[in-house]
Formats: sequence, structure tokens, C-alpha cells
Amino acid sequence: MSDNNIEQDTNVTDHAMLVVWGQFAHCLGLPQAFAEVPLSQKAVEHTPQSKVLEFLVAHLAGLEYLKDLSHSAHPLDKDQAVARAWGQSSWADSSGVSRTLKCLTDDEEARYAAILEQVTQVLLDQEVQRALAQGMIELDGDLTPRRVSNGSQTYPGSEYGYMSGRLQLGFQVSVLSLRSPTYGRLELSARQHSGKTVSVTQAEGLALEAERRLGRRPLRRTDLLAQRLEQMEPEMVRRQQKVAEAQQNLLAADAAKAEVQQHVQQKAQELAEVQATYQQDQRLERPKSHLAKVRQQVGVYQQRLERRRQAVLKAQEWLEQQQTRLAEWTAEKEGLSARWQRFQAENACNPNPIQAVLRLDAGFGDAGNLALLIEMGYEVYSKPYGTWLSGTLSKMSAVRSQDWQKVGQNAEMLAWKAVQLEDFPYPLDLGYERFWQSPTASPPQLAYSGLLHFGQIDVCADLPAWFHRYNARQTIEAGNKEVQQVFEVHHIKVRSRPAMRLQEHFALFAANFVRFAAVWLAEQCPQVPAGWQVSQCPKVKEQVKVGAHSPARVEWNGSDCLLRFAECSVYAGRSFLVRRQVAIQLTLRI
Repeated sequence: MSDNNIEQDTNVTDHAMLVVWGQFAHCLGLPQAFAEVPLSQKAVEHTPQSKVLEFLVAHLAGLEYLKDLSHSAHPLDKDQAVARAWGQSSWADSSGVSRTLKCLTDDEEARYAAILEQVTQVLLDQEVQRALAQGMIELDGDLTPRRVSNGSQTYPGSEYGYMSGRLQLGFQVSVLSLRSPTYGRLELSARQHSGKTVSVTQAEGLALEAERRLGRRPLRRTDLLAQRLEQMEPEMVRRQQKVAEAQQNLLAADAAKAEVQQHVQQKAQELAEVQATYQQDQRLERPKSHLAKVRQQVGVYQQRLERRRQAVLKAQEWLEQQQTRLAEWTAEKEGLSARWQRFQAENACNPNPIQAVLRLDAGFGDAGNLALLIEMGYEVYSKPYGTWLSGTLSKMSAVRSQDWQKVGQNAEMLAWKAVQLEDFPYPLDLGYERFWQSPTASPPQLAYSGLLHFGQIDVCADLPAWFHRYNARQTIEAGNKEVQQVFEVHHIKVRSRPAMRLQEHFALFAANFVRFAAVWLAEQCPQVPAGWQVSQCPKVKEQVKVGAHSPARVEWNGSDCLLRFAECSVYAGRSFLVRRQVAIQLTLRI
């Protein structure tokens, strides 16, 4: 009999922190909530709900592949202590988990995603209150890739798109995070999209997803939107005049063509009469004869008619262009009017608006997205999309070549406050950065980049603060890296669309769950390893990759347990008395 067929005693575990996290999961009501989800699958030895729960535990263990549940050095599916901590009699084999996930439906995946949000909502609400007490909420958005093998045909919905600068098969995931006073960073959302999805299409979706998760939103800037609509009116009138001019031009071209067409008909009739006379009199047509002159006149009028036809076609094309420009402007104005009405209604039912900062990279920062986010009430930090403003900033910087200010070890900035651009409806704070890529080269190799800001903070008065505040969005990059490398989400462990989406939800939840549990554990266990009790940076990677794979002995006392790390563990000599209790009343937000 192989070692994998030997089940461990419930008093011994090879996955110490998974036992601890099972205790905390009960405090949140997570195993109970998972067990109550109706699944359209039958139970044999294990319920399908327990297999979904096992999939979540696999993420907390940082397993690279689903088969590692059964085929790793210390199989999780044989760890009875972990099963008991999570309220299960035992775990299923990895193949059983795989079959359950393959049969998961969209509705069932959505139910589990909702549970993950609900069980931690009160903790998120607390962090929102703490952030607001410090001034405002800070949000970061990003689009991160999930690459698969270019030759793979087993990932439904995967498409080619640009990922990390090259064409690759896979998916894109729009992610959103909150700067947390207690936990440093909390992940709010992760939504999977096709591989060809680009950042510029996701800005509004990220903002709306943030409002859904927070249950709050800023006050919409309907005053600015009303001014924008008012400023559009002169252009509307000008385009209407252009259409009227184009219509008159077409009428004139049609009239000129009709006049020439009449002359052509008259000359054609005259030519026919003269030809008949010549034939009757048996006269020859000579170069200078009357017949030759009439024939020449017919040719001239026919050429003139062709020119008039071309003029009509050009007039029609110009009219269509002006009508299209007018239709586009009208559609934009009607869309903005509808937006204004919607924002008015949203403000009317938003008695407690929040102040929120949204930081996005250049992929989101086109004019349409920036204007929308400003109108939605956000203080926006971003960079210009593509080549937008690159020429403008370069020309503006040439005038102030002596004003560069050092903002970082390898960076300098120029800034202009409240600049009204020709192609943007609102004044923006503009920044221009330059970086020394090779300081020792001669001449030094420089790279340039723009910064954009809209909001109440006078960022131009403190350029280093502006520089560092925007670059603080690297926290979401760190979050992406953590989810990929610690919780191994870059290994797509399943092949059905609902299960792949569930994997994204589980990885995001696991990143938050470990942080919540670290604070909870430190409050009742003074012997936590150094650094784990630092709530803003509780060494998540160490807890998952080391703590969740450390051997320990577990002594149960009802629902509480005493966990003693084994002598062969790096945490030898430490013990945790873990009770299923929390310091707050966990309720679901309605």
C-alpha cells in the first residue's frame, strides 16, 4: 500500500497554517455557507460542496496544480487534521475535485463568489470607515494577463492578445484593490476577460465594480457635466450650419448638372437633324463643316456633364461627411445628457458620498475615460494614453528647460497646473517626467513620460509627493505578483469557464483571507513568528509557502485546538492556542 493511501491521524498535520485558517474560516461562517450552496451534482463519498471547499484550501496552500492535492510530498487530501479544522470528515481525491469543478455552472460559480464577498464584507466596511477617517479612499485598477500555451486548445474562451508586450494566447483579468489602513492592501475584485481585451475598455467597469464592492460612491460632478453640455451647443450649431451649407452646395451642383444635361440633349437633337440633312443631300462631313462643329459642341457638353456629375458626387460625399459629424456630435450630446440625468438621480439617493482617489496606468488614460471618471466624482491619477499629449508636453517642456525638479533617485519633473487642452473638456494638472536609463552613458539616455491629475489636491505645489503618490499604485502590481506567485493563479488549474472564474475569485479571496487571519491570530497567539503580526505586511508568502506546509501536532478541545509545531519545523518550539472566536459581530451587509 502506498503512502498516499494511509490517512493521517487528526492529531497530526503536515499543513499547520491550514488548520489555523480552518479555525478562522469557521469564525467567518465560510464552511457552513459553502455547504448550503445547492449544486446539481450527486454525492457519493464526498459532497460536491466539500470538493469546492477543498479547491479553496488548495489555493490557501499555494498548490501549483490541482493534482498536487493527491500527489505532492505530503498530500493534502490525506491530512485529517486539516479536514477536521475545515469541518470535513475527509477530503476527496484530486480527480474527484476536478470532475466537480468541470461540471460547475455559471450560476453556481456566482453563488460561491457572492459568499466570498459576504463573509468578509464587515471587515471591508471597517477598512472603508478607517480610510475615510484618514481623508479619502484610495483605489488602484489594472489589467493583468493569464497566459496559456500558444498551442493549447483546452482553455475555452482563450484568445490572442498583447500580454506583457507580446502577442500571447490566454485571458486578461481586470483587478481592483483598496489601500487599507490596517492590512496595507485589500483586493476588491478580479474579473476574467478574453485575451484580446485592452485596458482602455475597462476604466468605467473598474469604477462601477469599486462602487458595488464598497457599497458607496462619490458625489457625481453634475455641475461640470452641465457646463460641458452647454459648451457643446456652439459646436452643435456650427455643425448644423455646415450641413445646411453642404445641402445648398448639393442643390447647386444638381442644378448645374441639370442645366448641362439639357444642353447635351439639345445639341444631341441638333446633331441628329444635321446628320439627317447631310445624308439626304449626300454631303461629306469635313473638318470645318457645320456637322463637325455641332459634333464637337456635343462632345464639349458631354465632358462638361461628366464634370458636373463628379461635382455632384463630391457634394454628396461632403454632405454625408457633415451629416456624420453632426450625428456623432448629436449622439455624444444625447449620451452626455442621459449621463447627466442618471448622475442627477444617483446624487439624489446618495446622502453620504465618499471622496475617492482612482489610480490607473496609461492604458486606461484616454480622454474619454478620464472625462468620465472625473464626472463620476473621482480624483484621478493617470498617464496619457498612447501618444496623446506627448508632442504637447515636449513643446511645453522646451520653454522651461531650466525648471526640472528632482522627484526621485533617477527622475525629474516639470508640471503645469490646471491646463485647458483643446481636446479635453476639463482643466488637467500636467506633469512631465524624465528618467536616466543609463546615467553613465554619454550623452545620458533619457526616457520621458507624462502624468495627469484632476482633483482638489494641489499636486503641482509638491512634485515629489505627486510622483510618489502615483507610483504608490505599484501596490497593485505587488498584489498581482502575489496572486500569481504565492497563490499560483498563473497555473490555470481547471478547464471550464465557471471554474476558471472561480479560481480567480478564490485567489483574490485567499490574499485577503490570510491578512485578516494574521491579525486575528496575532491577537490571541503571542508566539506568532516575527513579522506575521505586522498587519500591513504579514509575510503572506512565508505563511503560505512555509507555514501552510509545516508539520505540527494538534490537540483538540471541542472546537478549539492547540497546535504545536514539530521539532523538524522551522517554527519548532512555537505553539498556537486557536479558538473559534472573533472580536466583532460578523453580519452581512444588506
